[in-house]
Amino acid sequence: MTDSPTAERDEEEVVADRGSDTRPTLSGALARRVFDASPIGTVVVDSTGVITVANDRAAETLGLTVETITDRTYDHAEWKLYDDDRTPISVDEHLVTRVFETGEPVFGFEHWIERPDGSERWLSSNAAPLLDEAGEVEHVVVSFDDVTALKRREERLTSDHVRRLEFRTDQSAVPPSLRVDCDDVRIDVDSIVALPDGTTVQYMGTADLSASDFVTAVEEVPHYVDVRLLSTIDEYSRVESHAVETTVSSVFPSLGGRARAVVITPDEVRFLGDLPGDVDPRLAAAGIREFHPEVELLSEELVYSPQLLSEVVIDALTDRQFAALEAAYYGGYFDTPRTSTGDELADRFGVTRQTINQHLRKAQRTVFRHLFEKSGADAR
Repeated sequence: MTDSPTAERDEEEVVADRGSDTRPTLSGALARRVFDASPIGTVVVDSTGVITVANDRAAETLGLTVETITDRTYDHAEWKLYDDDRTPISVDEHLVTRVFETGEPVFGFEHWIERPDGSERWLSSNAAPLLDEAGEVEHVVVSFDDVTALKRREERLTSDHVRRLEFRTDQSAVPPSLRVDCDDVRIDVDSIVALPDGTTVQYMGTADLSASDFVTAVEEVPHYVDVRLLSTIDEYSRVESHAVETTVSSVFPSLGGRARAVVITPDEVRFLGDLPGDVDPRLAAAGIREFHPEVELLSEELVYSPQLLSEVVIDALTDRQFAALEAAYYGGYFDTPRTSTGDELADRFGVTRQTINQHLRKAQRTVFRHLFEKSGADAR
């Protein structure tokens, strides 16, 4: 039996120009597909400093189009890079400059970058040279990963202060049913649980509205669907709602903090939330302005907040385990009688009942281990 002509050509592509290197090589077409599909942002810089190639992940991370990226040099004035204390990174300190000067790769170069919309991302970047036949640097390949979430967690765990914020916006944010002369309504935001599909489940409570009025008011807010009354105890009602898009309350956890409450009057709405002490409150203001352009910062207070057991436990759990435990707690799974069943939790997360039970068991075991077994030194 003989090989087909196609098979022979494929084999020739793999071994061509291999020289003494016995590793298989990729064809040009396949290499391009791998580059485009890479989950890591990657760009290529030529010897003149021009970015000649960028993949889709790079464009997504940087908040730019591929065309815009490849229309710039790596040292273009529009790039705004900062180190951890917000000091601008000069061209001389840039990792690409270092590779061109030394001919050696640079790994683990971490920095902030400001995107065109004003948001910031903490990137972990690596750069490596491509040499020509004379051994000179002909191109530099730069890869970078968005590790902002890890950076925010690190900052939260190392910060000993919380920045308590209150924002105010106008009547346009008031649910229609509450635009009447009445007392202030405070709605506590108990928890915001991220689901695997990118949406969230939010748990809220109030003693200032009847159960039916509370459900109606939440249903009137855009982006909330499937609003469900969980319980009413001593005139305090709690609801669960599915947020299919980002909400104002989601702004705080996206920056490493937490939403605390929404206070509604007939004329205005105030959003109360906490951020880590070293996070700029202007980032929260920018996030809220996407919903309410007229929002203003009403007050801020820096409050001492040493690390608690809850923060240690959060760091020990996987994201799925913590989300399942949080949804179970605030959803009333542990109440008697239960206001959420295991099947309902599984449906929310799009997994089987067996999987949600497994997440809960592992999460509970981790909580108990840190509570009963960990020494004070370990838990600090």
